[in-house]
Amino acid sequence: MKSRLLEAIEAFSGIYSGWILWNLFLAFIPLVLSFWLFRRKTNDRPVVWWLGWLVFLAFLPNAPYLLTDIIHLIRGTRVGYATWIIALVFIPLHIAAIVSGFEAYVISLINQGHYLKRQGQRSLVMWSELAVHGLCAIGIYLGRFRRFNSWDLVTDPGNVLLVTIDDLTAKMPLLVIVITFVILTVLYWVMKQITLGLVLRFRETHREKLINSD
Repeated sequence: MKSRLLEAIEAFSGIYSGWILWNLFLAFIPLVLSFWLFRRKTNDRPVVWWLGWLVFLAFLPNAPYLLTDIIHLIRGTRVGYATWIIALVFIPLHIAAIVSGFEAYVISLINQGHYLKRQGQRSLVMWSELAVHGLCAIGIYLGRFRRFNSWDLVTDPGNVLLVTIDDLTAKMPLLVIVITFVILTVLYWVMKQITLGLVLRFRETHREKLINSD
């Protein structure tokens, strides 16, 4: 039993611990920013707000980017670890990372939609979501296949722009981006309904408790 536990710990530290922690950290940056940007009580938008918004957009693709980390699971299965490690360590960790990252993406956009509604721009919510899906599809492609990072937009903007234009005018990269856009759109819609449903249920439960306490 002890040897199996040590084997599981070794597998986790050797294959998953680094990318899980780092990618989740990057995914939660836009989530935290979304609360500061879109849930603040004031409607003022000073320069620092716009800078925060740019950082939010730059890091947002990191949240759904975890969907592409399926390659780590494939790599883990090829190393030669025992089946029980793959089933009880690799797969659960991978699913948890994907769900956490994508949920960060969903909540970030829900917060954005809340802000637009508060500004009287309800009609822009869906279009803003689609625009973000498109930008994130491009960002995911650049991150996975071109190995760019969010901060490259500041440290190497010229190269990022040239590569992006080149990819958007090439058939295969454009096809991958379009497929990614469709996947993001569908998964986001499903996860948004689930998230809003859970929030509604939580509020109803909380309201019932308050009523019963009175």
